[in-house]
Amino acid sequence: MARHQVSRSIVVDAPAEKIFDLLADPRQHPRFDGSGSVQGVVHGPQRLALDDTFGMEMRLGIPYRMTNRVVEFEEGRLIAWRHAGPHRWRWRLEPLEEGGTLVTETFDYSYAGAFVYQLIGAPARNARGIERTLPRLKRLVEGD
Repeated sequence: MARHQVSRSIVVDAPAEKIFDLLADPRQHPRFDGSGSVQGVVHGPQRLALDDTFGMEMRLGIPYRMTNRVVEFEEGRLIAWRHAGPHRWRWRLEPLEEGGTLVTETFDYSYAGAFVYQLIGAPARNARGIERTLPRLKRLVEGD
């Protein structure tokens, strides 16, 4: 694993395009978020693309709002966003020869003061959130 990144993966029995459609719709994010912090959408397009912004209602102890910008985008394969902080949330989708898609979610804090992120426990907390998010995403996609 790359330094200052936390990644986890899961195989989802669905085409990458179907999974990407869910990830690219910010209104769906509360449905699969396992961290408990994503509460709802404040603003943004129904389908994200590079440089789009979208606002979310969040909660980490107290409620707050966060505006995100899509900073990496490859249709059907990759989407990442960031907000006021320099870290990124990245989703990579890799179709598998035997069927299904390998879905990898990454909390990437390599863009700035990794020490601060480690000091506040963000890598471990976000790893736990990712470990709860991926199975929720799998159930949501495979159950549709």
